[in-house]
Amino acid sequence: MPTLAGMTETAGFPARISIVTLGVADLARSSAFYEALGWQRSSASSPEIVWFRTADSVLGLFPTEELAADAGVPADEGEPTFRGVTLAVNLESPAAVDTALGVAVDAGATVVKPPKPTSWGGYSGYFEDPDGHLWELAHNPFFPFTASGQLDLP
Repeated sequence: MPTLAGMTETAGFPARISIVTLGVADLARSSAFYEALGWQRSSASSPEIVWFRTADSVLGLFPTEELAADAGVPADEGEPTFRGVTLAVNLESPAAVDTALGVAVDAGATVVKPPKPTSWGGYSGYFEDPDGHLWELAHNPFFPFTASGQLDLP
């Protein structure tokens, strides 16, 4: 049995998240939101799906109904509720969290929880994108960054 780079045959598969795809109601509106955050749209994007490069992976935006059909599940009817998932951007300082939240609000985000000191010694807040996806902006002084901007977890 062939193995994947950095794995043994009994290890399963690589612990990495390559792509996060968000179901969106209006592809143009959601694309404009992420572009307003300053995120770079990939030339691999098409009229059907939009891709953004991130430091660690790729973010895809795809119409909700089409994403549900691709997965073989029914699309949610009505207003979405908490999905049990949040996405997070860790930043270098509390000031960077505040600045990032301002950029998100200017782009059309809704503040769900203003940033504040946390019980674990960090600083964190949440916003909602135009489709209700929750994003956490956080500074965790215990999670350093590599030279390329990735989290360097112990």
